[in-house]
Amino acid sequence: MLQPAIDDADPFQFLGHQGEVADLIRKHDWSKTPLGGVESWSSSLKTATALLLQSPVPIVMLWGEQGVMIYNDAYSVFAGHRHPELFGSNVREGWSEISDFNDNVMKVGLAGGTLSYRDQELTLHRHGYPEQVWMDLAYSPVPDESGKPAGVIAIVVETTERVLAERRNREEAQRLQNLFEQAPTFMALISADQQRFEIINPEYRRLIGDREIVGLPFAEALPEVAEQGFDKLLDQVFASGEPIRRTSERVMFRWSKDGPLEERFVDFVYQPIRENGQVTHIFVQGSDVTERVRAENHQKLLINELNHRVKNTLASIQSIVTQTLRSVQSREEASSAITARILALSRAHNVLTNENWDGADLHGMVESALEAFQQEGRQAITISGPVLRVGPHAALSIALALHELATNAVKYGSLSGSEGTVDIAWNIDDHNRFKLKWTEQGGPQVIRGDRQGFGSRLILRVLPRELQGTAEIDFPPTGVVFELETSLAAISDRPLMEQI
Repeated sequence: MLQPAIDDADPFQFLGHQGEVADLIRKHDWSKTPLGGVESWSSSLKTATALLLQSPVPIVMLWGEQGVMIYNDAYSVFAGHRHPELFGSNVREGWSEISDFNDNVMKVGLAGGTLSYRDQELTLHRHGYPEQVWMDLAYSPVPDESGKPAGVIAIVVETTERVLAERRNREEAQRLQNLFEQAPTFMALISADQQRFEIINPEYRRLIGDREIVGLPFAEALPEVAEQGFDKLLDQVFASGEPIRRTSERVMFRWSKDGPLEERFVDFVYQPIRENGQVTHIFVQGSDVTERVRAENHQKLLINELNHRVKNTLASIQSIVTQTLRSVQSREEASSAITARILALSRAHNVLTNENWDGADLHGMVESALEAFQQEGRQAITISGPVLRVGPHAALSIALALHELATNAVKYGSLSGSEGTVDIAWNIDDHNRFKLKWTEQGGPQVIRGDRQGFGSRLILRVLPRELQGTAEIDFPPTGVVFELETSLAAISDRPLMEQI
């Protein structure tokens, strides 16, 4: 007796797979689609459907001129909220927002051609709203029994997370590059891979004679410098994890291939950078101090002053980085906070540089420190006080403290809204006592927190210690009030801030 055909017993026997999409295929009313009932499907259509169901990679098949969509479980995840309504629909209507793109896919695929895209950017409505996505796409025709293309099969690999991560990395690298570009001292970043230069700034390029060295190992980029033992210093920092500092170090540079060696003197630091306990990079920072070193007795005082300033500036930057990293939760937060604080220090440096580091007008220093926090269209910050010149040490200390107060006000205080204000005022009393007061009004009520971060330590512990005075902060309902009091002598010219 003849056995019944397998398809007569179960028309879906060809699927050979269990899963959500396989169940959809069994339940779907295919008679309402251009494909017709499953009993009428061609062998090629059944075989292609069975194959794509087995794949762990998102695959969708577009069958016939209309491009009826049959896909696997992995593609259903990619489809988001449009699944399962998308199943069995025509691709032009199913993905109406990219109908032109799919028109070309069908045209090329049914003509026997193939298409391939890497990180193709599209805007899809997978969750009820426009969403920018990136995908690797590969399209190829599916032949029928006669060898003629009857459909198109698409392999879809979403790359959105990788593309966005690469974009963030590029932006982060660009921010770091911008910071390097704006720095008044020479800077370089050297990796542990053959002491390879990753970034240099214009000041470093000027120091070495405008050579293109990014991507080159140290010994190849600066062979005459390596011969003087500086590559051994780098080895020592990578091995020990301890920074190395040099002051007025004699270095011979060859600014042209066959030119003579030129003598320069530099102050620099090799600062190790760790990841997971391992030293992966060395941050090089310093200044070309040749003219200072060569000067006669008249310049020796300037040399000592500049040495002290450079070393303490480096200490301040290192301290800002170290303390910030201790008080943040993510790399992005650390990058943003470090950049903002170093730029605040840089703005204060610019004011002092314009005054040849002979002190600064306090009003101008405060304006520069708070310029970035002013709100367009209104005077959110007012500054008042008698004309007063302060020394570089006090100017930098006060500028950094005001930056922290303003940052906190933008996040939580009066500058977080459109109505709040900040008033900064100072005076000198009859006893030559200097008093500065920061007053916030019109913002949300601020509650004193239990946790003391970098900013709190700076304004309540470091600032009064550096200026030999007292500092207090209060949280009345009207807004934060901060007061600094010290002597007029204490805000005269002093060394830069010590380690925080």
